[in-house]
Amino acid sequence: MASSATVALPPSISPKKAGLVLTALILGAGVANMNLAVANVGLPDIGRDLGASQAGLNVVAVGFSLGLAATVLYLGALGDRYGRKLMLLAGLIIGVPAAFMSALSPSVEMLALSRLIGGFAAGMAYPTTLALITALWSGPARTRAIALWSAIGAAMSASSTLLAGAVLMVLPWGYSFLIAVPFAVVAIFLVWRLVPAHVNETTDKVDHLGGVLSALFIGTLVMGINYIALDGQLDIAVATLGASVVFGFLFFWRQKRASEPLFDLKYAVRPPFWVAAVSGIIVFGSLMGAMFVGQQFLQNVLGYNTLQAGLAIIPSALAMVIVAPFSSRMIENYGSRITLLVGFVVCMAGFLTMLFGWNIHTPLAIVIISYVLIGAGVGFAGTPASHALTDSVPVTKVGMASGTGDLQRDLGGSIMQSLLGAILGAGYAAAIAKSISEAPAATQAEITTSIGATLKKSFGSAADLASKYPDYSQAIMDAAKQSFLDGANWAYASGIFVMLIGMIITFFFFPKKNRERELYAEYAKQSSTVH
Repeated sequence: MASSATVALPPSISPKKAGLVLTALILGAGVANMNLAVANVGLPDIGRDLGASQAGLNVVAVGFSLGLAATVLYLGALGDRYGRKLMLLAGLIIGVPAAFMSALSPSVEMLALSRLIGGFAAGMAYPTTLALITALWSGPARTRAIALWSAIGAAMSASSTLLAGAVLMVLPWGYSFLIAVPFAVVAIFLVWRLVPAHVNETTDKVDHLGGVLSALFIGTLVMGINYIALDGQLDIAVATLGASVVFGFLFFWRQKRASEPLFDLKYAVRPPFWVAAVSGIIVFGSLMGAMFVGQQFLQNVLGYNTLQAGLAIIPSALAMVIVAPFSSRMIENYGSRITLLVGFVVCMAGFLTMLFGWNIHTPLAIVIISYVLIGAGVGFAGTPASHALTDSVPVTKVGMASGTGDLQRDLGGSIMQSLLGAILGAGYAAAIAKSISEAPAATQAEITTSIGATLKKSFGSAADLASKYPDYSQAIMDAAKQSFLDGANWAYASGIFVMLIGMIITFFFFPKKNRERELYAEYAKQSSTVH
């Protein structure tokens, strides 16, 4: 039974030149975050230039997080075994040519492939930054470092859309993928010079088979969700999701029997670990989903240019950074459970504002309020979601925790972008079909099967069609905007529902403050790690 007495926090430990080391690690994480989000603001331009469907844009948007999510557990274990600093440097270096490949892509397929490679590079770099923070810091100092890492990294992700928007005002969309390259060069130098190597790493063997199975499991899961959004591809979607179930079963079967499992289930079943993992997937995924749908809404429906759309996200980034210190203090005073719940409530308020406040004539103030609420919610929830993972495992196994922490963002982002994108596409197509069916008979007679298919394909296709039929341009665009709004509302309602699920899981299954600290103390005693 949990004690009613307050349980003391462990002492703070930080590395030499802690500020500079943390700056290097945050910048390394920020580069991955910038590459993750930079495609969103350019999606309307990409759709028009490459003739992409809404489903094709979904694949481009999700490709980076798919590459990251599918490999992150395996790469985290490799970093634990062979060197986290080396893994971080390799990921930052590989990300540079991947960015140029995206910038020069002549087709949606090539762009999606380049984003996948970029995600693989980020899978080497991003989780390693959290693993290094966990290995080098402890106690309240670690909580504060994670809070800054989480908030500033997420803020760099959101603010990268502003930089991309500014670039797209004067240059083609390909240049937006090069924004993170200068930051990557600086990060490579700082990590090489400042970050200690081989701190609290393990000599355990790596479960390579488990790594392959984890990549197949997560990759087929995300792609299956994306195929649901494709017309006439339901059979492929079902087959892909079925394969995901098989690979998932084989992965967990392997983890129960491997002598040195990639994803050690005896740590994963600990309440602070699995609840934090699920909560993080929901909260970070909802952020990515909201940005994905919101950027298209601002440009397609409200008529914002790319710079204005990027500027609209800045309040979200600022809210994350401002809230982060309060989040770490709330964990110390009230525990992770309360802090997570506050994050869920604030995020839900953001989705409710989008659902009921966003329409064809939404004022800027409502847009800003929505993004501030989403950003503040992630700022509150991000720190406890990452902190609970890293404190639930031995430091030699922190690659597993940091990999899971990365899955919070990237599997969550992949699933929520795929899910909300599929819902958006389906809602848009259904609304356009309804609009056509309710049109006057004379108008319906002029809408051929091919024109109807073009209208349903995506907003960009409808806009292109409107330019070819100037007499009907206004009617086409009005119908497309209303249909996009209807599809977006489906997505926002789905986000609210997912938030409710996260709140219920956290409320009933995450331990209260004193019990949480008692568990961390027990976990520390069970570990033979020498700091």
